Amino acid sequence: MYNPLAVCDGGDLDCGSGLLLIIKKAMDPLSGGDVLEIRSRERTVADDLPAWCRMVDHQFLGSEPGENTTRYFVKKGSTHKELQQELEAAKGYQWSVRVQGDRDLSAKIHSRNHTFVVGQPADFSPKVNAPSAIDYLLGSLAGCLTVGFKAQASKRNIEIDHTEVTLKAGLENVLFHMELEDAGSPRIKEIKGTFYVSSPGDEEELEKLWKNTLERSPIYQTLKQSVKIDIQFSIVY
Repeated sequence: MYNPLAVCDGGDLDCGSGLLLIIKKAMDPLSGGDVLEIRSRERTVADDLPAWCRMVDHQFLGSEPGENTTRYFVKKGSTHKELQQELEAAKGYQWSVRVQGDRDLSAKIHSRNHTFVVGQPADFSPKVNAPSAIDYLLGSLAGCLTVGFKAQASKRNIEIDHTEVTLKAGLENVLFHMELEDAGSPRIKEIKGTFYVSSPGDEEELEKLWKNTLERSPIYQTLKQSVKIDIQFSIVY
Protein backbone atom coordinates (compact mmCIF):
# COMPACT_ATOMS: atom_id res chain seq x y z
CA MET A 1 0.00 0.00 0.00
CA TYR A 2 2.79 2.45 0.92
CA ASN A 3 5.50 1.03 -1.42
CA PRO A 4 8.47 1.40 0.97
CA LEU A 5 11.88 1.76 -0.64
CA ALA A 6 13.72 0.54 2.48
CA VAL A 7 12.98 -1.34 5.69
CA CYS A 8 14.53 -1.16 9.17
CA ASP A 9 13.73 -3.26 12.23
CA GLY A 10 13.90 -1.73 15.71
CA GLY A 11 12.79 -4.82 17.60
CA ASP A 12 11.83 -3.84 21.16
CA LEU A 13 13.70 -0.52 21.19
CA ASP A 14 11.73 2.63 21.96
CA CYS A 15 12.37 6.08 20.53
CA GLY A 16 14.44 7.08 23.55
CA SER A 17 16.81 4.09 23.50
CA GLY A 18 18.32 4.06 20.03
CA LEU A 19 15.41 3.49 17.65
CA LEU A 20 15.59 7.00 16.20
CA LEU A 21 19.28 6.61 15.33
CA ILE A 22 18.47 3.34 13.54
CA ILE A 23 15.68 5.10 11.64
CA LYS A 24 17.91 8.05 10.74
CA LYS A 25 20.64 5.76 9.44
CA ALA A 26 18.13 3.92 7.25
CA MET A 27 16.52 7.20 6.13
CA ASP A 28 19.74 9.01 5.19
CA PRO A 29 20.36 7.31 1.78
CA LEU A 30 16.76 7.92 0.70
CA SER A 31 15.61 10.89 -1.35
CA GLY A 32 12.83 13.28 -0.39
CA GLY A 33 9.47 11.58 -0.93
CA ASP A 34 10.81 8.03 -0.52
CA VAL A 35 9.04 5.83 2.03
CA LEU A 36 10.74 3.93 4.85
CA GLU A 37 9.08 0.99 6.59
CA ILE A 38 9.91 0.71 10.29
CA ARG A 39 9.14 -2.50 12.16
CA SER A 40 8.78 -2.41 15.93
CA ARG A 41 7.32 -4.44 18.78
CA GLU A 42 7.48 -1.54 21.28
CA ARG A 43 3.98 -0.15 21.88
CA THR A 44 5.15 3.41 22.75
CA VAL A 45 6.45 3.87 19.20
CA ALA A 46 2.85 4.33 18.04
CA ASP A 47 2.69 7.63 19.95
CA ASP A 48 6.31 8.80 19.78
CA LEU A 49 7.09 8.19 16.11
CA PRO A 50 4.40 10.51 14.66
CA ALA A 51 5.50 13.26 17.06
CA TRP A 52 9.14 12.85 16.01
CA CYS A 53 8.14 12.97 12.32
CA ARG A 54 6.40 16.31 12.86
CA MET A 55 9.52 17.71 14.56
CA VAL A 56 11.88 16.78 11.72
CA ASP A 57 9.55 17.43 8.79
CA HIS A 58 8.99 13.82 7.75
CA GLN A 59 5.46 12.62 6.96
CA PHE A 60 4.03 9.83 9.08
CA LEU A 61 1.82 7.84 6.69
CA GLY A 62 0.34 5.29 9.05
CA SER A 63 0.82 1.81 10.44
CA GLU A 64 -0.49 -1.70 10.07
CA PRO A 65 -0.10 -4.85 12.15
CA GLY A 66 2.39 -7.44 10.99
CA GLU A 67 3.45 -10.84 12.26
CA ASN A 68 4.48 -10.29 15.92
CA THR A 69 5.29 -6.67 15.08
CA THR A 70 3.81 -3.40 13.87
CA ARG A 71 4.83 -1.83 10.56
CA TYR A 72 5.12 1.97 10.45
CA PHE A 73 5.51 3.98 7.25
CA VAL A 74 7.31 7.32 7.05
CA LYS A 75 7.83 9.48 3.97
CA LYS A 76 11.11 11.35 3.98
CA GLY A 77 10.70 15.12 3.92
CA SER A 78 12.58 17.46 1.63
CA THR A 79 14.32 19.04 4.63
CA HIS A 80 15.57 17.12 7.65
CA LYS A 81 18.31 17.10 10.27
CA GLU A 82 21.55 15.66 9.00
CA LEU A 83 22.30 12.13 10.25
CA GLN A 84 25.96 12.96 10.80
CA GLN A 85 25.09 15.82 13.14
CA GLU A 86 22.90 13.49 15.18
CA LEU A 87 25.59 10.81 15.33
CA GLU A 88 28.24 13.33 16.40
CA ALA A 89 25.92 14.61 19.11
CA ALA A 90 25.46 11.04 20.35
CA LYS A 91 29.23 10.48 20.37
CA GLY A 92 29.79 13.60 22.42
CA TYR A 93 27.14 12.87 25.04
CA GLN A 94 28.43 12.83 28.63
CA TRP A 95 26.77 11.20 31.62
CA SER A 96 26.89 13.14 34.86
CA VAL A 97 26.00 12.47 38.48
CA ARG A 98 25.84 14.59 41.62
CA VAL A 99 26.81 13.02 44.93
CA GLN A 100 26.02 14.23 48.45
CA GLY A 101 27.55 12.72 51.59
CA ASP A 102 24.93 11.76 54.19
CA ARG A 103 25.39 12.00 57.95
CA ASP A 104 26.14 8.31 58.30
CA LEU A 105 28.68 6.35 56.22
CA SER A 106 26.70 6.59 53.01
CA ALA A 107 26.34 8.82 49.99
CA LYS A 108 23.30 9.90 48.01
CA ILE A 109 23.69 9.73 44.21
CA HIS A 110 21.57 11.91 41.93
CA SER A 111 21.49 10.72 38.32
CA ARG A 112 19.05 12.44 35.97
CA ASN A 113 15.59 11.75 37.46
CA HIS A 114 16.79 9.02 39.84
CA THR A 115 18.33 9.09 43.32
CA PHE A 116 19.96 6.14 45.10
CA VAL A 117 22.09 5.58 48.19
CA VAL A 118 25.53 3.96 48.34
CA GLY A 119 26.81 2.36 51.56
CA GLN A 120 30.26 1.33 52.82
CA PRO A 121 32.49 -0.56 50.34
CA ALA A 122 33.60 -3.10 52.98
CA ASP A 123 30.44 -4.26 54.70
CA PHE A 124 30.23 -8.04 55.04
CA SER A 125 26.73 -8.29 56.46
CA PRO A 126 24.12 -10.22 54.44
CA LYS A 127 21.69 -7.35 55.10
CA VAL A 128 22.76 -3.72 54.66
CA ASN A 129 21.06 -0.32 54.75
CA ALA A 130 22.26 0.42 51.23
CA PRO A 131 24.22 -1.45 48.54
CA SER A 132 27.94 -0.69 48.46
CA ALA A 133 29.82 0.88 45.58
CA ILE A 134 31.14 -2.60 44.72
CA ASP A 135 27.58 -3.95 44.63
CA TYR A 136 26.65 -1.20 42.21
CA LEU A 137 29.75 -1.85 40.10
CA LEU A 138 28.88 -5.54 39.73
CA GLY A 139 25.25 -4.65 39.12
CA SER A 140 26.29 -2.13 36.49
CA LEU A 141 28.36 -4.73 34.65
CA ALA A 142 25.62 -7.37 34.84
CA GLY A 143 22.95 -4.85 33.83
CA CYS A 144 24.97 -3.56 30.89
CA LEU A 145 25.49 -7.10 29.57
CA THR A 146 21.89 -8.17 30.15
CA VAL A 147 20.24 -5.17 28.50
CA GLY A 148 22.85 -5.09 25.73
CA PHE A 149 22.30 -8.78 24.96
CA LYS A 150 18.51 -8.39 24.86
CA ALA A 151 18.68 -5.24 22.73
CA GLN A 152 20.94 -6.90 20.16
CA ALA A 153 18.72 -10.00 20.11
CA SER A 154 15.69 -7.79 19.56
CA LYS A 155 17.26 -6.06 16.56
CA ARG A 156 18.05 -9.47 15.03
CA ASN A 157 14.61 -10.91 15.83
CA ILE A 158 16.14 -13.59 18.06
CA GLU A 159 13.65 -14.66 20.71
CA ILE A 160 14.94 -14.61 24.30
CA ASP A 161 12.83 -16.27 26.99
CA HIS A 162 14.89 -15.45 30.07
CA THR A 163 18.32 -14.19 31.14
CA GLU A 164 20.08 -14.27 34.49
CA VAL A 165 23.57 -13.26 35.56
CA THR A 166 25.48 -14.17 38.70
CA LEU A 167 28.72 -12.31 39.50
CA LYS A 168 31.22 -12.49 42.34
CA ALA A 169 34.24 -10.32 43.10
CA GLY A 170 36.85 -10.02 45.82
CA LEU A 171 39.48 -7.43 46.74
CA GLU A 172 43.21 -8.11 46.76
CA ASN A 173 43.38 -6.97 50.40
CA VAL A 174 40.23 -5.57 51.97
CA LEU A 175 42.17 -5.01 55.23
CA PHE A 176 44.29 -2.38 53.48
CA HIS A 177 41.12 -0.52 52.54
CA MET A 178 39.98 -0.71 56.17
CA GLU A 179 43.38 0.58 57.41
CA LEU A 180 43.96 -2.63 59.37
CA GLU A 181 47.06 -3.45 57.33
CA ASP A 182 49.61 -1.22 55.58
CA ALA A 183 50.57 -3.52 52.72
CA GLY A 184 48.64 -4.64 49.66
CA SER A 185 46.04 -3.10 47.41
CA PRO A 186 42.28 -2.50 47.75
CA ARG A 187 41.70 -3.08 44.03
CA ILE A 188 39.24 -5.69 42.80
CA LYS A 189 41.19 -8.86 42.13
CA GLU A 190 38.85 -10.70 39.78
CA ILE A 191 35.24 -10.80 38.63
CA LYS A 192 33.78 -14.23 37.93
CA GLY A 193 30.32 -15.38 37.04
CA THR A 194 27.89 -16.94 34.59
CA PHE A 195 25.47 -15.44 32.07
CA TYR A 196 22.49 -17.78 31.70
CA VAL A 197 20.12 -17.51 28.75
CA SER A 198 17.04 -19.50 27.80
CA SER A 199 16.09 -19.21 24.13
CA PRO A 200 14.72 -21.29 21.27
CA GLY A 201 17.31 -19.64 19.04
CA ASP A 202 20.25 -21.35 17.35
CA GLU A 203 23.18 -21.98 19.73
CA GLU A 204 25.75 -20.65 17.29
CA GLU A 205 23.80 -17.44 16.78
CA LEU A 206 23.43 -17.00 20.54
CA GLU A 207 27.19 -17.46 21.00
CA LYS A 208 27.86 -14.81 18.34
CA LEU A 209 25.37 -12.52 20.06
CA TRP A 210 27.16 -12.95 23.40
CA LYS A 211 30.59 -12.18 21.89
CA ASN A 212 29.19 -9.09 20.19
CA THR A 213 27.58 -8.02 23.48
CA LEU A 214 30.96 -8.18 25.22
CA GLU A 215 32.67 -6.28 22.40
CA ARG A 216 30.11 -3.46 22.53
CA SER A 217 29.56 -3.21 26.30
CA PRO A 218 30.95 0.10 27.68
CA ILE A 219 31.20 -1.25 31.24
CA TYR A 220 32.80 -4.57 30.32
CA GLN A 221 35.32 -3.02 27.94
CA THR A 222 36.29 -0.42 30.56
CA LEU A 223 36.66 -2.82 33.48
CA LYS A 224 38.57 -5.50 31.60
CA GLN A 225 41.45 -3.06 31.10
CA SER A 226 42.30 -3.32 34.80
CA VAL A 227 40.42 -6.32 36.20
CA LYS A 228 40.43 -9.97 35.16
CA ILE A 229 36.87 -10.85 34.13
CA ASP A 230 35.75 -14.43 33.59
CA ILE A 231 32.04 -14.72 32.72
CA GLN A 232 30.86 -18.04 31.33
CA PHE A 233 28.04 -18.10 28.78
CA SER A 234 25.51 -20.86 29.46
CA ILE A 235 22.44 -21.75 27.37
CA VAL A 236 19.74 -23.29 29.55
CA TYR A 237 16.89 -25.42 28.21
